Amino acid sequence: MARKKPITVEDLWALTRLGAPSLSPDGAQAVVALNRYSVDENSAQSALWLLSTLGGAPRALTQCGDKDGQPRWSPHRRDGSELIAFTAKRDQEGRKDSASQLYLIAPDGGEARRAADVATGVEAFRWCPDGQRLVFISWVWPELKGNKAQAKAALAFRDRKETGYVTTAAQYRHWDHNLPMGRVPRLHLLTLGADGEAGKVRDLFEGTPYQLALAEPGANDFDISPDGKRIVFAYDPAPEKRGDGRYALVEMEIQSGKARLIACDAGWDLRSPRYSPDGQRVAFTASHQAIKHTMPDQLAVWDRATGTHAVVSGEWDHAVHAPLQWEEDGLAVLFCSEDKGRTHLFRFDLADRRAEVAVHGGWVSAFDKVAGTLVTIADSALHPARAHAHLPGAAPLRLETFNDALMDGLALGRVEEVWIAGGKADPTSEQGDPVQMWLVYPPNFDPKKKHAVMHNIHGGPHTGPGDNWHYRWNTQLFAAQGYVVASVNYHGSSGFGYAFLDSITHRWGELELQDVEAGTDWLLGKRWVDKKRLFATGGSYGGYMVAWMNGHIPAGRYQAYVCHAGCFDWVGMFADDAWHWHAKELGNWYWDDMAQVARQSPHAFASTMSTPTLVIHGALDYRVPDAQGLAYYNTLKARGVEARLLWFPDENHWILKPRNSQLWYAEFFGWLKQHDKLAK
Repeated sequence: MARKKPITVEDLWALTRLGAPSLSPDGAQAVVALNRYSVDENSAQSALWLLSTLGGAPRALTQCGDKDGQPRWSPHRRDGSELIAFTAKRDQEGRKDSASQLYLIAPDGGEARRAADVATGVEAFRWCPDGQRLVFISWVWPELKGNKAQAKAALAFRDRKETGYVTTAAQYRHWDHNLPMGRVPRLHLLTLGADGEAGKVRDLFEGTPYQLALAEPGANDFDISPDGKRIVFAYDPAPEKRGDGRYALVEMEIQSGKARLIACDAGWDLRSPRYSPDGQRVAFTASHQAIKHTMPDQLAVWDRATGTHAVVSGEWDHAVHAPLQWEEDGLAVLFCSEDKGRTHLFRFDLADRRAEVAVHGGWVSAFDKVAGTLVTIADSALHPARAHAHLPGAAPLRLETFNDALMDGLALGRVEEVWIAGGKADPTSEQGDPVQMWLVYPPNFDPKKKHAVMHNIHGGPHTGPGDNWHYRWNTQLFAAQGYVVASVNYHGSSGFGYAFLDSITHRWGELELQDVEAGTDWLLGKRWVDKKRLFATGGSYGGYMVAWMNGHIPAGRYQAYVCHAGCFDWVGMFADDAWHWHAKELGNWYWDDMAQVARQSPHAFASTMSTPTLVIHGALDYRVPDAQGLAYYNTLKARGVEARLLWFPDENHWILKPRNSQLWYAEFFGWLKQHDKLAK
């Protein structure tokens, strides 16, 4: 047998990444987008592949191109044929797409053809049940009427010489990009033309006040009724659109454009609607924002017969994640939900309001079910995403082996889940609350030797990773450097019930620090831990935490920190794209109670910071603006604390380019080794 080797950054980027599946009408095949990366060319390519749910070999449907993605299999068409639609930017018939377009290809192959010329581009889409029409999202100028006017405006905007962005909107940028200036996302109906002919496009929202969510509108924001006559979509009725808007559900007749509110409550945020198989009900997610901004998404159902809706998962202490999918008998709804560091696919029975695990994680990230065949995409801390078919009464069937040859040659570390006594959400409690900590050991771990420990502090704060594969913060890659990697799901993490998630509200840093320190104390009690080789790293909220630790933990306990895209100053953070939640999380606007905000801000404790820190940030980070990282770095330099800065002009909150990722890991490991007395 060939000797296995530790995983490297190059191995990480050599892995194929699977997208969400879409099943054929008979459930015999699934189409997925595969993403592959080239470190040499510093680029990504994607292609569509067909996976047989009956056990056949995968087959390439398209060649690697520029982001062939979001594939969706059509229903059976009138002539008995089927098509696969997908979004892409291509150069076809001498015309290069300036914006993403909708393409069609037959499942048995051939040339893909552009379905229509949409000057404003196609964001996401769904098939109508007749297989002859599709509904898609495009950003358009709301004051203009007709496709010709939109195309003229799009051309003029592309050719303009000015670069200024002018707006009066409360929400004008998201994540790493400005929202299209003066435009809104609307639903459009595309009726396919004959082969070789462009389809006809109609703006379904023209002349109405309707628009979809401004932040990454997608296919989960709307659905099409089983008879193809109506659409249902989530809409913010507030005059001014903000990132914390509370959405209602609207149903519209496709032919007439007649629309009505079917579910609306000023205290609730209602989203992700899905029609039942008979079209008489709509399942959706509902969050009671009037109680608190941290309230979870719950499962709700609207009934056409009564015209009323009700939350059905209120007694189930889990958050419901879109997409939702009805079982074909209409008796249950499928969705994913986090549960103690894992994400499972759940089946929620509507009659008795009971949730049961349909497929266990790891981390189930996507699924589809048609004709009794269920396909899932799931990863774990031991492997990247894999596709499986789940047939009644049969064991899960693996559908592909894209990464097996590479993974079989890697020596991975053992993964362990432990529970520790952490901070006390209730100060009158006699014992600390149970807190989960994940450990990934170095390959060939020897408990008789001393090992360095690296805290991997997750972001969010309201996330709860654990048994999952992460490309930007890969615990196996960290462990391959010789570290025992500890990931604490501190108070505030998701997947452990609402009370645990909400416990940090208005007192950020307090309980989380107690939890991380409890994890460190637990580790220091192990004979295989070197007490002089402790490190703490984190990104986003995890970056906030290591900056917080630098101001609260005495010098010498940790040898060095790594702060990636971390929050440093809550006043300066008001430049972010999510300013609307500051007072909700911190307890007040900074101008109303500066002291309360400062108590939760790392910058207020700069005078006690002394631990060497590597600060990393991207200029395109609008969630945590890069001025946060620069201010932290400058503060450390001004105080004479050893610090190093890694700044990317072309990256956002995440590091996404292969060569930049290589540099990121090199600087990350180099910094830790520089402060590790025994590092080779």
